Amino acid sequence: MPYLAIDTSSAVAVAIVADDGATLCAASALEPRRHAELLAIMISDVLRDSGVARDELVGVVAGTGPAPFTGLRVGLVTAQTLGFALGVPVHGVSSLDALAAGAVRALALPTGVEVLATGDARRREVYWARYRVSETPGIELLAGPGVARAAALVANGMAAGAVVVGRGAAGYPAELPSAEGAPLDPDPADLVRLALSRLAAGEVLPTEPLYLRRPDVHGTPAQP
Repeated sequence: MPYLAIDTSSAVAVAIVADDGATLCAASALEPRRHAELLAIMISDVLRDSGVARDELVGVVAGTGPAPFTGLRVGLVTAQTLGFALGVPVHGVSSLDALAAGAVRALALPTGVEVLATGDARRREVYWARYRVSETPGIELLAGPGVARAAALVANGMAAGAVVVGRGAAGYPAELPSAEGAPLDPDPADLVRLALSRLAAGEVLPTEPLYLRRPDVHGTPAQP
């Protein structure tokens, strides 16, 4: 029973994932301004390459950010549209949760270690959330998500003693030195793994986006 995973919080990333968490096929492209252009093509490609037909999908899981407005909106709207068209549920998981879970796996972090997951928020800021590695459900959110300058995270102690991962930190190595071998972007397969664990625990996984701040472009208020 395969799931489609979509994350557009950083790279454009998609995956077909089995219900045991195994990745059947995945693709990503670090093209932060071409989400709308690339996403539909990449979904078609991973379905074809995995041998999974659209009507075999049993659900869609989308990264809810935090991320800049436009790219995140493309991913979530695409997920919701596919879910409606296929008649399957759509679940949302924080992209920073997936990034932290991927770091735990990639770095083989033991229980009790804390992780600061970061994304590129532009405007000289990073998206962030701090986690503790736990036996069940694997990661425990301690603080965040939020958006701040790297120096502010250091000043308030949010980075102290944590394994730092993600593309946000990569832009500020002096303030937020990243762990060697740590992932830069969320693996969309981790969205499905987290979703399946949380659904099994009875959680509801809404798809509301985590923008954390207003978009760069706003409409002009109507004049009276």
